[in-house]
Amino acid sequence: MSKNTLVDVKNLSVHFPVHGGVFSKRVATVKAVDGISFSIDKKQIVGMVGESGCGKTTVGRAMINILKYISPEVEVGGSIEYHFDDGIVDFAKLKASEMRKYRSRVQMIFQDPYASLNPRMTVAQIISEPLQLHTKMNAKEQRDRVGWLLDKVGLQPEQARRFPHEFSGGQRQRIGIARALATNPDLIICDEPVSALDVSIQAQVINLMMDIQDEFDVSYLFIAHDLSVVEHISDKIAVMYLGDMAEYGDAQDVYHHPRHPYSKALLSAVPLPDPSRKNRKRIVLKGDVPTPLNKPSGCAFRTRCPIAQPSCAESKPEFKEHAKDHFVACPIVEKKALNL
Repeated sequence: MSKNTLVDVKNLSVHFPVHGGVFSKRVATVKAVDGISFSIDKKQIVGMVGESGCGKTTVGRAMINILKYISPEVEVGGSIEYHFDDGIVDFAKLKASEMRKYRSRVQMIFQDPYASLNPRMTVAQIISEPLQLHTKMNAKEQRDRVGWLLDKVGLQPEQARRFPHEFSGGQRQRIGIARALATNPDLIICDEPVSALDVSIQAQVINLMMDIQDEFDVSYLFIAHDLSVVEHISDKIAVMYLGDMAEYGDAQDVYHHPRHPYSKALLSAVPLPDPSRKNRKRIVLKGDVPTPLNKPSGCAFRTRCPIAQPSCAESKPEFKEHAKDHFVACPIVEKKALNL
């Protein structure tokens, strides 16, 4: 952990109880996140990738402490320590009433721009709502702030009087970005913010977010499943599989020199526009992703791993630093080179 650390996630676990039977007893547990650790520095973008259902969104929701509102019986373990200028705060330990004064410090951009905006509210009302809740701005100051934010995200201030249904998907996501920026947060959780947009619009929104990050000095946790997008925007990349962290390190290092076999398989599936590299070997993983209700013993990836050994079933691999600031959860990569 460096002196510029903004948030330090330590051994985070998120378990959802499953009830069944006549008396609705607890019959199983979904281990959505199973003890992961990473950190985000100030003014840094960390990209988080993995297959659908691997726990990426759950991590983001845990970091903003809204899981209890979604599922009151959720069990959150570990710590999520934010290093604010006025002290260190562990969001995992805060109650709803205690969280209120920190809500303006951490914001979220949601995946679906069509569902994340209230259709009964105008754009001005949507963006000014956090200002009403977390600032002491008067009505005129709020209007000025809304117009300024719309201009920053590439929309016209005059459009503040319109309703969400009058905008395209890309424009709606810009409104969501403006809402997230309203209170000058330290961190924005971006939950697959471009996956629901056309490819032609994705690049525009990504470039906008990079410009905003540079101007506002805000940090991002950028959750996505498209590795090429994550590599383009991120300083660090975290690779998740079935609730576990497989690899974490510098974006260029992870993207161009992955060490974990799952990271290599993910990268082999990224389409390349270069015809000269069209014969790159594709790594096809065997079997299906196991259910988090019944995770494999030891390494969760061992049932699909092309280099798995009997010892992989015995214990969960340690998440270790294999090179400078490059962490991998696979002991086999220490023993031999991966020729996948």
